Amino acid sequence: MTPSLVQSVDWLTIAPPTLTAVTALVVLVADLFVPEGRKAVLGWAATGGLAVSLALLVPLRAGDRSTFCLTADTQVRACSYTADHFTLVIQLLVLGGALVTALLSFTETRERLPAGEFWFLLLASAAGAALLPASRDLATLVVALEVASLPAFALVGLKRGDRRSGEAALKFFLSSVTATAVTLLGVSFVYAATGTLHLTELAHRLDDVPPQLQTLVGTGVALTLVGFAFKTAAVPFHFWVPDTYVGAPLPVAAYLSVVGKAVGFTGLILVTVVAFPSYADVWGPALAVLAALTMTAGNVAALRQSSTRAWSAVRLLAWSSVAQAGYLLVPIAAAAYSGDDQIGATVAYALMYAVVNLGAFAVVALVARRHPENRLADHRGLFATAPAAALALAFFLLNLAGLPPGIIGLFAKVTVFSAAVDAGLGWLAVVMALNVVIALYYYLRWTALLFRAPEGGAVPHRAPVPVTAAIALTVAAGVVLSGYPQFALRFAANSLF
Repeated sequence: MTPSLVQSVDWLTIAPPTLTAVTALVVLVADLFVPEGRKAVLGWAATGGLAVSLALLVPLRAGDRSTFCLTADTQVRACSYTADHFTLVIQLLVLGGALVTALLSFTETRERLPAGEFWFLLLASAAGAALLPASRDLATLVVALEVASLPAFALVGLKRGDRRSGEAALKFFLSSVTATAVTLLGVSFVYAATGTLHLTELAHRLDDVPPQLQTLVGTGVALTLVGFAFKTAAVPFHFWVPDTYVGAPLPVAAYLSVVGKAVGFTGLILVTVVAFPSYADVWGPALAVLAALTMTAGNVAALRQSSTRAWSAVRLLAWSSVAQAGYLLVPIAAAAYSGDDQIGATVAYALMYAVVNLGAFAVVALVARRHPENRLADHRGLFATAPAAALALAFFLLNLAGLPPGIIGLFAKVTVFSAAVDAGLGWLAVVMALNVVIALYYYLRWTALLFRAPEGGAVPHRAPVPVTAAIALTVAAGVVLSGYPQFALRFAANSLF
């Protein structure tokens, strides 16, 4: 039976990314009419739109809805948009990360950045990022990836007249365009060999590819994986990360470190575990090697950051994010050996990382108001000038290191470590353990700086209300997850496809 081209549409299912995109358009149009002195209204509209989009996830919590499905009675249901538990958890992470980024951005848009353009680009990127985890065909997946990425290029280069910002945007653009080109070439090869773009159908048809097309489809799978490796900043496709984070406005760097990374890893999970399980013997070992190289390169580079070098705080967080990408790759690689139940470990780790990394960037943004060069040394004695912010940053850094009282950081690392061991990747578990020890040094060195005597007088930091709210939100989420880590682990267990 030939599938009908008529597709069902469930508007509630697609509401979260749709509302975010509509809010972006409303803000763009409103910018033409709002007086210069009242541009903050646009920020509150954007923040409200993100909050409502998050609330719209609640009616979908059962995780059993899908739309844009081919209306045919086939054994494999072909849908382009699926709101399962995996989708909802990633959308929670993406939209929550965008909301915290919005709170961090009020001061920047009032003092340095064009408000209308910034809020439109942030919301447009968030809409694409929220669409991506629900995408269940390669065409929608690539479109969502580009909708999330293209506005991010402009966000990085939005500091007009700043040479460093323009250079960062160019590096980010060139690396991402290369990744997109490679991904599209891989997708075209896979489509030519199988005749379908739907991920669930691909998983079945790849088992029956004619022998004369095996080379074509194998090349397509490899190219698609290479394209997503660019997006996740896995070694050796990571060189753009530190310069991009330094050149971007701090809220944008925070956004890229969490939401941008979630986009890459979500796409990678969908193409490997859902679409290409037949080629697990190819992508499993490749991702395991990439994970080892990525966490090692990131931690060694972070270890070499000098506390007195300009932008060293942001560079350390950038290299730390590369190392964290290595940890996030471990359960995906493990899924090739022991089934897709390992993917839950990546989801749990991503939730922990999103909360604490956004919180760390929020405190760095607070310190940068007085010390715009963003050096690690600028955080010396922070406890004397802003005790609450210092305790919050110490909590975030200890979580990233996997030490108490950051219980969720420890649980997340243990979960990832267990995924490697259960999959028989003992060598990768050993590499991860060594890297965790390396990371302890630079996280604890930064934490110790916070409680040393300040140089000169102790002048209290004055935090804007939105920045304070961002720090408070991330601290609250971190405390809840640390006090009840089963919450994240339950997400992990229920996020499977």
